Amino acid sequence: MNGSRFTALFLSFALLSGCGTGSDFGDLQQYLDEVRAKPKGTIEPLPAFIPYEAFTYSAAALRHPFQPPVKLDLTQRQKGSKDIHPDETRVKQFLEGFNIENFVMVGTLANGGGRYALIKGGEGVHRVKVGDYLGRNHGRIVEISDAGVDVLEIVPDGEGGWLERPRSLTLKERT
Repeated sequence: MNGSRFTALFLSFALLSGCGTGSDFGDLQQYLDEVRAKPKGTIEPLPAFIPYEAFTYSAAALRHPFQPPVKLDLTQRQKGSKDIHPDETRVKQFLEGFNIENFVMVGTLANGGGRYALIKGGEGVHRVKVGDYLGRNHGRIVEISDAGVDVLEIVPDGEGGWLERPRSLTLKERT
C-alpha cells in the first residue's frame, strides 16, 4: 500500500512540474501588440427608421367580390325623365364631395331658425338643414325628423334621363 501511495505522489509531482513558472510569453505578447496596432474598425450606423404608413381600405362600401351580383329585371326598371335633371349651375356644397353611404345621423337640433340634423362623416360632424345637399348624387335634404333625414337624390338612368331616388339616414343609437 505504501508503494501505491508513493507512485501516486510521484505522478502528481511529475504532472505539476510541467506547470513551471517560465515566463516565455513573448510570442503571445507580440501577437497582442500586432492586434492593438491595427486600425480600429467602425460600426455601421443603424438603418434609417421607416415610419408606418396607415392603409385605408377604400372599397368597403362596394359589393363584396364573393357575393353574387344583383340581377336587374330590365323590363321592370324605372325609366328616367328628361324633365328631371340636376342643377349644374349651382355651387357645390362641401358635403357633396363624399358618398352618402359614409354619413350617419347622430342627432338633431332645433331653435328659432328651424330644425337641424347632425350628420357624422366627411371629416367630422356637420349641421345640415332642409334644402342642403348631401352626397355625390345631387342629394337634397327634403325632411328632418327626430328619427332620420330624408334625402332625394337625382341619379342618371343610364339612357340619358334622370331619376329621383329617395334615401334615408336613420338616427344611430348608442350601443
